[in-house]
Amino acid sequence: MEQRKLGSQGLAVPAVGLGCMGMSEFYGAADERESIATVHRAIDLGVTFLDTADMYGPFRNEELLGRALRDRRDRVVLATKFGNERRADGSWVGINGRPDYVRQACEASLRRLGTDHVDLYYQHRVDPTVPIEDTVGAMAELVRAGKVRHLGLSEAAPATIRRAHRVHPIAALQTEYSLWSRDPEDEILPTLRELGIGFVPYSPLGRGFLTGRFRRPEDLPEGDFRRNSPRFQGENFARNVALLERVRELAAARGVKPSQLALAWVLAQGPDVVPIPGTTTRAHLEENAAAVAIALSKGERARIDEVAPRGAFSGERYPPEAMRRLNL
Repeated sequence: MEQRKLGSQGLAVPAVGLGCMGMSEFYGAADERESIATVHRAIDLGVTFLDTADMYGPFRNEELLGRALRDRRDRVVLATKFGNERRADGSWVGINGRPDYVRQACEASLRRLGTDHVDLYYQHRVDPTVPIEDTVGAMAELVRAGKVRHLGLSEAAPATIRRAHRVHPIAALQTEYSLWSRDPEDEILPTLRELGIGFVPYSPLGRGFLTGRFRRPEDLPEGDFRRNSPRFQGENFARNVALLERVRELAAARGVKPSQLALAWVLAQGPDVVPIPGTTTRAHLEENAAAVAIALSKGERARIDEVAPRGAFSGERYPPEAMRRLNL
């Protein structure tokens, strides 16, 4: 598996990681046995950059990874996140970036993951009530204590990234990015490259939309949070499916799956870009890992941009309340 570097502090990861969120929540029911088998298969394939968060489950996803990695911890780069505070019953508390909470959240994550350190620790969402300097200062203390190796941010604005980076080097920024979410190209990516920060796109397959598996909103499982996403509703969904058909045609001409073409496009955006597609099955994991070997020519990339230009897909990526928590 090709290796890429995140940041300037020596963090090396495979070109494609594994997002583990759906193994515990949000995308309908998942099979824990298959999820653990998928994690083990990922390690065998060299997909050893694993991403979770304390809010997934809540807490269950970290616990699941703790079980899956019991005898494999030294073979992976383990990333988790704090800041979206939820209770054990799943109810929402709010965004929390207070220094005391940072320390508490980290200790709890380490306990659930069954490890003495996290390789990459992200602030999941920026707390607008706490100066970013205070939050990152507390995260830096965890680095000095040996409990965290590298720091990251998620869905932060360029000005916030700069302020955080002045407190302690930020290795990676995590933000949604794919053929249907290209906003980071405007300011985020240039800022990261100026500062030497790696980029970790989540949902590089458009929350599964770019796989082509969903033809109607009704195809989404019951209880799937995507049913509340504007992009998966009504006229937005219909317009997006029409655009996806053009991507499918390009993929067929290349002899690959639409998901693989979409992932290859993300990978082609630069050696500092490391997508973390999520999946709950070994079959889909293997398809994603194979995308690393798909080298797109300049002409192919131009054709993809022509078929799926920036801003072409319809609808916001989250409901209004969640959108207000982004880019702070």
